[in-house]
Amino acid sequence: MSNDIAAGSPASGFPLPADGYVGDPEVRAEWDSRYSDRHQLWSGRPNGALVAEVAGLTPGRVLDVGCGEGADAVWLAGSGWEVTALEVSGVALERAAGHARDAGVAVRWVHAALTEAVLPPASFDLVSAQYPALLRTPGAAAERALLAAVAPGGVLLLVHHAGMDTQHPHDGGFDPADYVWPSMVADLLNDDWEVEVDEQRPRVAPDGGAGAHHTDDMVLRVRRLR
Repeated sequence: MSNDIAAGSPASGFPLPADGYVGDPEVRAEWDSRYSDRHQLWSGRPNGALVAEVAGLTPGRVLDVGCGEGADAVWLAGSGWEVTALEVSGVALERAAGHARDAGVAVRWVHAALTEAVLPPASFDLVSAQYPALLRTPGAAAERALLAAVAPGGVLLLVHHAGMDTQHPHDGGFDPADYVWPSMVADLLNDDWEVEVDEQRPRVAPDGGAGAHHTDDMVLRVRRLR
């Protein structure tokens, strides 16, 4: 991460990632390596499920979990949302901040893991997690952190690739048992929540970028009633 990004750039007028990553350094290193291997990892366009599900919502405060190179965050900010974008990779955040500058939008960048980030509780009108790589813990820390960030009346939108949760572990190191899936979040819901969408549907995928081969999404959209 460059010094300008780490310290912030007052002349730019747009918030940039602050120094001081909070989270597991091995996870940060893994994702920095993935992003460094390619000039651009993702398509650069917002995720289709996010665009579809946000269409009827009034813009407010949104938390973009695992924002990557910033396509969703930039699109949300351009659509009138006040965006906080969270990411473990400093390489990805540097790219995201550049895209926000180019688009002329302001985003608050947070360089942290979801479970370690210092976020105002129950304060986001929308929490968006698009295909997040959230590690599972015995205490369901990531699932509870997603739910805890949603304000009363707000929405959690969790989207993942269909079928990945039932894959067998393989030589690449991927084991679905290590990760959080929408069904695990749904299992934690109580009477304070209303399920608005819980379905598998064909994916509206942007052309290009990693993950473009996935054809179906699991979409969970829940609203916090109180």
